[in-house]
Amino acid sequence: MKNTRQAKIIELINTYEIDTQEELAFKLNEAGFNTTQATVSRDIKELKLSKVLLPNGKQKYAFLQKAEALLNEKYIRVLRDGYVSMDMAQNILVIKTVSGMAMAVATALDAMQWQEIVGCIAGDDTIMCAVRTVDDTVNLMNKIRKLIKE
Repeated sequence: MKNTRQAKIIELINTYEIDTQEELAFKLNEAGFNTTQATVSRDIKELKLSKVLLPNGKQKYAFLQKAEALLNEKYIRVLRDGYVSMDMAQNILVIKTVSGMAMAVATALDAMQWQEIVGCIAGDDTIMCAVRTVDDTVNLMNKIRKLIKE
């Protein structure tokens, strides 16, 4: 039911200029979904909907997943451009970067929101990533290798 409702939300915001949660809940109820503003609020958060400014000065909800995908590509490019090497010490991943690129690469890693990474600390050319487990460190290294080679 939730997936169907969220698909309907995307359809509605692509069809109408909906600018409030109440209006979206009303449209959903008209479409046969018995829902409340609180449910709509949770759906908006899960779908990562944003309000965008229209040429007429009004705002409306929009689905910006395409923008998120482009942002991920930028982070991957930063990782590729700055990466030199990596090694692990138990659950700590040490990444060497081009001089001056550690902060940018660490920011990219944080932005990718990989579940394995607890956090990153960056210097000039070295990043230390705290990783949840030793197995997660190995998996993370494989993910990074795959991105670097693509």
